[in-house]
Amino acid sequence: MTTEGHRKVLKTNGWTFCPVDIMDAEGAVSLPVRNYFHLPEVSMGKSLVDYDSIVVLTHFKGHASGGFGGSLKNIAIGMADGQIGKRQVHNFKKSTPPTGTDWHDGSMDEREAFMENMADSGKATCDYFGKRIVFLNVMRRLSVDCDCAGTSAAEPTMADVGILASTDILAIDQACCDFVYSAPDSADLRERIESRHGLRQLSAMAELKMGNPQYELIHVD
Repeated sequence: MTTEGHRKVLKTNGWTFCPVDIMDAEGAVSLPVRNYFHLPEVSMGKSLVDYDSIVVLTHFKGHASGGFGGSLKNIAIGMADGQIGKRQVHNFKKSTPPTGTDWHDGSMDEREAFMENMADSGKATCDYFGKRIVFLNVMRRLSVDCDCAGTSAAEPTMADVGILASTDILAIDQACCDFVYSAPDSADLRERIESRHGLRQLSAMAELKMGNPQYELIHVD
């Protein structure tokens, strides 16, 4: 999608009440990945480095390729620029932008390799901001599909859980998955996660020392 296309989507969805920074509108910048799996650096939207801190607001839900989309998927794909970075994370093997069946015909890495690429990309952002990053995961309308599926996304069958917040990206995505696995009405979402090897996101983040899977839940009424 182009910057112009993004602007049209913003207008369609009513995001005209505040400034919106499309981070790759002015190009890209490469951020290094320390102790990476596959990607020594990832191309990010250029204006990412204009910020001193960041709040990552994520709709936690299922995902067709990742199994689930939490904070890791949000920054790993969302921060990567549209021309280079997103292709790096997906390891897209063609010279043209991915369309249609490209997403599922073997033209890019899926399953474990994709999860590891996402961990590399997410780590680049986490390494850059250090302690100046916080994550909010909204566990509402927990469909097996990503929001990018639009009106064709499957309707949720699992009840809403609430909103989680943490400064630890692994802890928050781990907690969300734990909520899913403990819910009696989560069979379809669990199947989506497992059929896509989605839990590799968590173990990959642990191996890259991006956070701690052991957490303490503090309830706020």
